[in-house]
This record gives sequence, C-alpha cells and structure tokens, in this order.
Amino acid sequence: MKLAKKDILGIKDLSVEEINLILDTAESFVEISTREIKKVPTLRGKTVINLFFEASTRTRTSFEIAGKRLSADTINISASTSSVVKGETLVDTARNLEAMNPDIIVIRHSAAGAPHLLARMIRQSVINAGDGFHEHPTQALLDMMTIRNKKGGFGGLKVAICGDIAHSRVARSNIYGLKKMGAKVAVAGPATMMPRDMDKMGVEVHYHLEEAITDADIVMMLRIQTERQNQSIFPSLREYSSYFSLNKRNIGLAKKDVIVMHPGPVNRGVELSPDIADGPYSVILDQVTNGVAVRMALLYLVTGGES
Repeated sequence: MKLAKKDILGIKDLSVEEINLILDTAESFVEISTREIKKVPTLRGKTVINLFFEASTRTRTSFEIAGKRLSADTINISASTSSVVKGETLVDTARNLEAMNPDIIVIRHSAAGAPHLLARMIRQSVINAGDGFHEHPTQALLDMMTIRNKKGGFGGLKVAICGDIAHSRVARSNIYGLKKMGAKVAVAGPATMMPRDMDKMGVEVHYHLEEAITDADIVMMLRIQTERQNQSIFPSLREYSSYFSLNKRNIGLAKKDVIVMHPGPVNRGVELSPDIADGPYSVILDQVTNGVAVRMALLYLVTGGES
C-alpha cells in the first residue's frame, strides 16, 4: 500500500487506513536506529529542506536525523538565517526553494495554514511540522505510535489531555487522531485555556484535572504556551501548578497501568512534578525515540515508498 497523498498537512485529513499505514511503516524503521551504523540508502539522491520559522529541538532534530538515516541530503533553514529577515515573503521563499528542485519541504510556522499555502503553490511534498494554533500531525502520530506500543491498540482507552488546550496544536491533532482510532478523549484546563466550543470536537470537557484523569489509561500533559499568549491568563505559575500539575498525589486517580505523556519541552514543577516526569509511568523518552521512526516513515511514504 502506498500513501495516496503528496503532502502531510494534518491528522484531520488522514483516514484510519492512512494512519495505520504510517504507524506500521514507522515500526519497520525502528530497528535502523538500534544498529551500529544507523543508515540505509532508501532516500539516496533525495533532498529534504527543514524550513523552521519557530524554535524547535525535538521536531527539527528528529526530522534531520530521519532524513540522514535514510541517506537523504538534509538542509536546515531557520527564519533568523533566511531572507525573511530582509523582508522576503513566505510565498517568495517557497518559490525560490522550489526552483532549487528539492523533493520534500518540512515547515514549521507561527501562522495557521502556512503549510497548506505552500502545498498549493509548489510541486514538492510538504510536511507540516506545526502551524500556529492549528495542527502538529507528526507529534500526534508519534504519540499514537507510543500508545499503540504500550497499550496494544486504541479501542476503549480513555486519554486525558490536560493543560493549555486553547493554544495547543498538539491537543488538536491528538484529538482528531485518537478519536478516529477509537479512543475516548477527555480534556482539562482552566477556563481561560479552554476554547468555548471544545465540546463540538466530541470530547469530555473538564475544568478540574482530577475529573479528567480519573480512570484514565493515558494522561497527556501540556505546557503553558506563553509564546502564543498576548497577555497572562492565570495569576501565577504557583497557583496554576497547585491546580493543574500531575503529581504523586493525584496520579492515583488514573488506572494502575496509566502511562504519562508530554510533547515537550517539560516545565518541571509546573505541569509535571519531577518524580512523575522521571518515574515509572512516564513514556516521554519513548515518544522522542518514536518521533524519529515516524518522521522516517513520512519522508519515505511521501516520496512514493510502499509499506
């Protein structure tokens, strides 16, 4: 089976079959990262451009590693070192990159819809590495891969996503994906961090952390995204953490075999206490490991690879 899409722009656009294809393909790439020589010739001769207009550690690095492990030529461009600082528009940047004839452009941008604009304008494959408040599809895919590995599937699972829901593209992509795969999703956060129409996405909405995580199989904590807030929407970090931090006291409300996830970066002592972040429930580093495999799978599939 091949991926019938030129671009990966959002989980909302993917079918259950396409999600399974990506996850199954990612599983086949996991072993490569355990070898002494972590490289295969699968994408030799292909060029991948990582075009990042926002700061990133995990996503950017894992896309670069993914490309290099598949033997692609990988080029990183950040906004601060590009002609954007000279006033060049995103459209002109895209057209100039297209003229250099790469094969894939991976883009992260603060404006929702920026990857979709590029995908309509250029012939190369575009992969969304996060656009504004909209979506972060590769993060959701690596999260789903981690859940499937730890729980064996999605049917009947309760996933609690807690924290800054309003500003989180990770939350949106995970809600789309987890619901498609058969999981039940609950969200929790302060009223100032919860979109008013959240219930229209088919999730349980809570304003107390304890309510959302009760009997949860998976708890996914989100950081406060201050870089996407125009003003402070909570009194203080101390008050926020007293109500919305996952710790030894409240983790007992979840199921005994609960797993704790976080897309990173973690603000220790705010959304997660250190003993939970580093404890037996945490699969945060498994998420990072799976991120490389998922991004290898996407680079392979959008260039016409088969499962």
